[in-house]
Amino acid sequence: MSIWWSLHLRREAASVPLARRLLIGTMETAGVDPEISYDLSVALSEACANAVEHGGGAATGASEAYRVTAYLDGEKCRIEVADSGPGFARTHDLRPARPDAEHGRGLCLIQELADHVHIGAKPGRGGTVVSFDKMLKWKKDPSLLTA
Repeated sequence: MSIWWSLHLRREAASVPLARRLLIGTMETAGVDPEISYDLSVALSEACANAVEHGGGAATGASEAYRVTAYLDGEKCRIEVADSGPGFARTHDLRPARPDAEHGRGLCLIQELADHVHIGAKPGRGGTVVSFDKMLKWKKDPSLLTA
């Protein structure tokens, strides 16, 4: 089964659970193992929260929106979260935040939950694209919902 969707969301906190619920619903419908769905939904939540918090600002032309795209194709799920913020200069490997830190854990958590992670600049414009993928496992008896 191949499923693809893309959302254009406002940079508001309420957009994060919306994207997460859509991903979980898509995976449940496709018959993906709940543990894999949970891992990817947490990683998506972290990427969306970063886009909401850091994905805009005072930069000229910065958008008050961000984009989430998910691809379930064959045995793999790939998710991309793109914003229009000042960008993320990744000059070194991500290091875990201090245990008492209130921020700085999201990207490291995404790396732990996904198989492959890429963080880079949005081509041609400012902003950051966080993309990650994970190999899928399936329920023993997936029950596909029909309309």
